[in-house]
Amino acid sequence: MSQGRAFHQVILRPISSEKSYAVMGGLNKYTFACPSHVTKIDIRRAVEEAFPEQNLTVIAVNVMAVHGKVRSRQYRRGSGTRLIGKSPDWKKAVVTLAPGQKIPGLFEGV
Repeated sequence: MSQGRAFHQVILRPISSEKSYAVMGGLNKYTFACPSHVTKIDIRRAVEEAFPEQNLTVIAVNVMAVHGKVRSRQYRRGSGTRLIGKSPDWKKAVVTLAPGQKIPGLFEGV
């Protein structure tokens, strides 16, 4: 793995949504959530090395930056102080595999 990162440090989780299911079936694309500091090359190597028995070939990796939400709530009633927090930024990676290849067991049974 590049720069000494393991697979679970590069790819956090698969994203399961109606849009990701639509492109997965017909276009052979899989969607993953990744930390904001990883690159396309890191994601490609992680997917190829995570499933060595399938011998996957990644054709393309598209990446979108997703900014974390800023949330605030009133900390103490009447005092006017507010507690402000932010969820972390992350990247959404859409990985395109070669025609005829699949990642088995990733979304089966859902």
